Amino acid sequence: MVVETKYLEIDSRGENHIIDLTPHIVRELGKSKVSNGIITVFVPGSTGAITTIEYEPGLIKDLPNILERIVPKNIYYAHEETWHDGNGHSHVRASLIGPSLTIPFVDRRPLLGTWQQVIFLELDVRPRHRRIVLQIIGE
Repeated sequence: MVVETKYLEIDSRGENHIIDLTPHIVRELGKSKVSNGIITVFVPGSTGAITTIEYEPGLIKDLPNILERIVPKNIYYAHEETWHDGNGHSHVRASLIGPSLTIPFVDRRPLLGTWQQVIFLELDVRPRHRRIVLQIIGE
């Protein structure tokens, strides 16, 4: 078994910025010494998330809208008592979606659905520089 760790450096525009990571993942798998296995995509931090969607204009609007309905921005969050940084909702949203995703790959190609892309979702209230971890495991 071989393990390779790579990093993607991205800059977000702040809350609800969705970045398609799929081309980066495809590129890094193509350069990998590992032909078959799994790749884990992980964002360190507690206000970013990784998931999949069909990366198209409607869903890019729908995802933040549904998050606002599930975890409203303008209600009380106890987190504000600690840091007063206005992002309590960001932490809760990120915890619901999660910081990582594992994808199988064969012949250095991710086994994603036809309309499925891997995205990073910025949930913090300000622009952030993020270092996304790609860990490739296999043979």
